[in-house]
Amino acid sequence: MIASLRGEIRLRGPDFVVLDVGGVGFRVQVPASALEELGDPGDTVRLYTHLHVRDDAVALYGFPTPEQLELFEALLGVSGVGPRLALALLSSTSVEALRLAISQEDVELLMRVPGVGRKTASRLILELKGKIDLGRLGLPGGAAIPPEQAELVDVLTNLGYTVAEAREAIASLPPEAKEMPLEERLRLALRYFGGV
Repeated sequence: MIASLRGEIRLRGPDFVVLDVGGVGFRVQVPASALEELGDPGDTVRLYTHLHVRDDAVALYGFPTPEQLELFEALLGVSGVGPRLALALLSSTSVEALRLAISQEDVELLMRVPGVGRKTASRLILELKGKIDLGRLGLPGGAAIPPEQAELVDVLTNLGYTVAEAREAIASLPPEAKEMPLEERLRLALRYFGGV
């Protein structure tokens, strides 16, 4: 098993990189969301990897953080979820937002990922809910985020804020913000950070 690779990026594709490790080029499938953070050809990176072996193919999946790899492997443990769908889930949203969607049973957020229908989203929640570590999300004592704010948390984490920072911004919103459209709540949250 290949636990991680450290090497120079030789080539970047739409969903993969070729890493040169000691003169050997490894094609590694990566989440689309991670491509930009990996760098450009010539940069040296470390990827935490999962080797997936089937009868007709061998594929290597890589992630910039151990948390992404851990969640990828948890997703693979769900009945009916293969590496392509697990990679699509991690490409579409952050690890924190995905964990939050599962813990909050947010079927609608999961269904936004191409290839995930209501049945698959429900299965993901059913099989992973008890396995998701809320402490890693920065949710003290597993405190829940109200469902109407989960989408705002997702947007803020996709903009680079942590879940804890997103929670602080949401807590600063006026009570009437619950009735506002997402765009307006986002504007107010960004104002909290001094962004707008």
